[in-house]
Amino acid sequence: MRIVLIGPPGAGKGTQARVLAEHLSIPAISTGDLFRAHVERGTPLGRQARTYMNAGGLVPDEVTTAMTADRLREADAASGYLLDGFPRTVRQGELLDEVLAAHNATLDRVLAFDVPDDDLVRRLAGRRTCGDCGLAQHATAASGDEPGACQQCGGALQRRKDDQEETVRNRLAVYTEQTEPLLDWYKARGLLTRVNATGSVDEVTRRTLAAVLPSTSRSV
Repeated sequence: MRIVLIGPPGAGKGTQARVLAEHLSIPAISTGDLFRAHVERGTPLGRQARTYMNAGGLVPDEVTTAMTADRLREADAASGYLLDGFPRTVRQGELLDEVLAAHNATLDRVLAFDVPDDDLVRRLAGRRTCGDCGLAQHATAASGDEPGACQQCGGALQRRKDDQEETVRNRLAVYTEQTEPLLDWYKARGLLTRVNATGSVDEVTRRTLAAVLPSTSRSV
């Protein structure tokens, strides 16, 4: 299956992508991770991206699409994949369609994770990121404003500057402006399924699996 995951910052797409990847035996591909890897390795695409970033500009859609297309050509993606973070706009959706058409492929499903803005602000305000392994996790009530230890590797947890409330609300406004037209575009094509992403991780996982694999809805 070829599935796109769409949702605002803090909606838990990455967590659900990992769950789906395990159930479907296909890779979960985070375009944010791809982007960082290309820049860090200094690939031709990474160097192009860095040029725009250093100039304070936006990286062109064509560069991001090329990075994604390269990843989709790898052997483990031959039978399907989950895309997390791309596309984010209708234009990017059109470019993804071109990539798929070149391989006589189409999308099977687009999952949109819905969470009220106030819930997202609370989630992100409490989010901490490990400075060593990069795992995002929620601060415990006892930790207060002091960084704790990563539950995965024991590294120090840090609060990202863009997880401040004002910044989060600005990010959500940009997300809505850019992405709602994309959701309407996919809905008109019969590809969109909306998932209620409030509640515990397990609850959201059950809804996500039921959206993709209806036969599992009674057993997960």
